Amino acid sequence: MIKKILSTIFIISGLMMLIYPKGSEMYYNYKQQKVMENWQEDLMKIESTEGTKSNQEEPSKKEEVYLKDYMEGILSIDKISLKIPILNGANKSNLKVAVSSIKGTGKPGEIGNYSIAGHRNRTFGSHFNRLNEIEKGDIIQVKTEKDNYNYTVSEKLLVKPEEVDVLNGNKIDREITLVTCHPMVNNPPYRLIIKGKIIK
Repeated sequence: MIKKILSTIFIISGLMMLIYPKGSEMYYNYKQQKVMENWQEDLMKIESTEGTKSNQEEPSKKEEVYLKDYMEGILSIDKISLKIPILNGANKSNLKVAVSSIKGTGKPGEIGNYSIAGHRNRTFGSHFNRLNEIEKGDIIQVKTEKDNYNYTVSEKLLVKPEEVDVLNGNKIDREITLVTCHPMVNNPPYRLIIKGKIIK
């Protein structure tokens, strides 16, 4: 009897261990999709009101949250079939859902180094999983509520986690830097860095 109970417990535990990663991935993919949908809806609302009133109304609280405090835009890299929200601030909860801008770095399209961090989830094509496939000359796109910015990849390198100078701008160029862990193991010793410059 005890053996049967233990066997059942082990089987259930094994199934939970198999199901949990997939369930977790599905949940965060759903959250990511909802963030993008809400952002797009808010943009459409703002665009539909432009020019219709002499005194433009301020965006609603909900719109302000998505457009300013929570989501900065959408990162697209056709080479690796990536289209993902860029959330404001590279913290644990944001990085579970999408990629996130690193506070204290540049802004999209402006002089400086707009830096974005992302995890390399084990699911093929998820987050920055395929970032290692990017090569010099590839195109990185950033869409914000104001404009679309295209960057061409200028450099690809590996650095140690403490080598944060890769996030510095040169005060001349409009740059982008994508950051992820390398290789895909627990406590990876390096950071994969993809740097690009805006296409004028």
